[in-house]
Amino acid sequence: MGTADSTPRSIDEPASPAGTGPGLSAAAPERHTAAVVADRFDRITWRDTYEQSAGLRDLAEELNRRDDYTTDLLTDVFLAAYKVRPRLREREEMDLSRLVNHQVITSLVESPEFAELRRETAGDPYAAAMAVLAQAAALRRMLERTRDARQRAEQAKKAQQHAEGAATAMSEALQQASDEDGTVSAPAADAVQQTIEAAKAAARHAAQDAAQALAAATPGVRAAARNAAAKAAEAVREEAALMRAWGVAPGRLERMPFDQRARLAARLRSGRLAQWAELIGRFRQMAGGERARKVENAAGELVGVTLGDDLSRVIPSELANLGLPALRAVFAARYAAGELMLYDSQGEQATGRGAVIACVDTSHSMYEAGPGGVTREAWAKACALALLDQARHAGRDFVGILFSAADKIQVFRFPADQPAEIAQVLDFAETFLGGGTSYQTPLSAAGELLEEEFNDTARARGDIVMITDDDCGVTEEWMRGWNDAKHRLGFRVFGVAVGTPRVAEADSVLQALCDNLRSIEDLTDVHAAADLFRVI
Repeated sequence: MGTADSTPRSIDEPASPAGTGPGLSAAAPERHTAAVVADRFDRITWRDTYEQSAGLRDLAEELNRRDDYTTDLLTDVFLAAYKVRPRLREREEMDLSRLVNHQVITSLVESPEFAELRRETAGDPYAAAMAVLAQAAALRRMLERTRDARQRAEQAKKAQQHAEGAATAMSEALQQASDEDGTVSAPAADAVQQTIEAAKAAARHAAQDAAQALAAATPGVRAAARNAAAKAAEAVREEAALMRAWGVAPGRLERMPFDQRARLAARLRSGRLAQWAELIGRFRQMAGGERARKVENAAGELVGVTLGDDLSRVIPSELANLGLPALRAVFAARYAAGELMLYDSQGEQATGRGAVIACVDTSHSMYEAGPGGVTREAWAKACALALLDQARHAGRDFVGILFSAADKIQVFRFPADQPAEIAQVLDFAETFLGGGTSYQTPLSAAGELLEEEFNDTARARGDIVMITDDDCGVTEEWMRGWNDAKHRLGFRVFGVAVGTPRVAEADSVLQALCDNLRSIEDLTDVHAAADLFRVI
């Protein structure tokens, strides 16, 4: 069994048409091997996807070792998921050997779960291929349950071919006898007709036998199909959510080569932060919401409305007066008198244009889990990735500095004018150095970066965010140099104590280093750091 279709054939290629002869229709219908109607572009998409997907090829090879025509089945499952409105052939159009395939696909397409699946896979070859692979176990079960029906269908096809062959042979024999003497005896003609009728009866009996076997297997196939579609939909949704959590946009995925997308998905599922994808996604979503709350060009936190002449803070309803000719003079008079309604804010100074630098502690203690099982590392990395988004949204450079002991540091640079490659983002997120904790090493590196690369008028006022769970000492000489650099470069320092309130106490070193310090105890609460994204 199983060597009939180990490579993808031309979809919609009809099987051998029925022959003609006495007692048989002169226009027998074409018999097709594909249950899903497909055009040339669908065929090209399937072939390209099959060639690029080692998983599809391995699955086809495995199934073909036990059953025939299973590559045709995989083709149909793929197209049913890929096409926006898949259309199935009528049962009577199918080659007898593919009737089971037709029943499997019919059961899939008619299930509500498969309709849900198509919302994720329609028009996306990669997602459709993933749906096929996600249904592999169910397809194996369906093939096992329908094996008897398949064997009987194959027997019916052979009986049909025998009947067609007998009809053709007898017809040719009668024609030859007629050509020789111009007549055919009635007994001879009757014998030919009886032979043909016997062959046709055998074919009908075999077809009925196959139909009964398939009918017996159909309830189990339908149940398996629903379960398969539900599982595939869940798998596709989970991967889509994983991509969104890591900031991979759908448009970028569509442009990504198949094998690269498959490797990326595998890495995201198996990486050290894979289980925290939902946390990362929530963090990024929260940060996006906080960005939306920020008032453009307003300094610090919005606290109300005041009067003045600062056009950068004029509220929208005041600006609307400029759109009405009759009120433009009123606007001009209010501007001259300093009585325009403005957004009022207090607290932080205006956001800078320099680099956003996240210094993330990766010492051994960051392994520790807090409420909900979230590790300090997971929270810190999720926050850092949200800061990366924040910087890119504002057109600012981002630098991620991972640190632990004095001799352990790793720097990841993400220039604003270059795309943030997902591979580099993952390298930054998944790197863990281990060891103790030193503040001087990462902060000195951050200061040097701002000094050497970002100390110009266009990109002044960088922001450093120190995320750690430990306190450590610094030398007085280093502290004097740090304060001098801070005064000269005008950068701000934000501190986040993760899971350890004592690190943020009034007499801590971190408190002395930072302009703005907060303590995070509930690591499941991404909103605990929301204020960061309103002022950076």
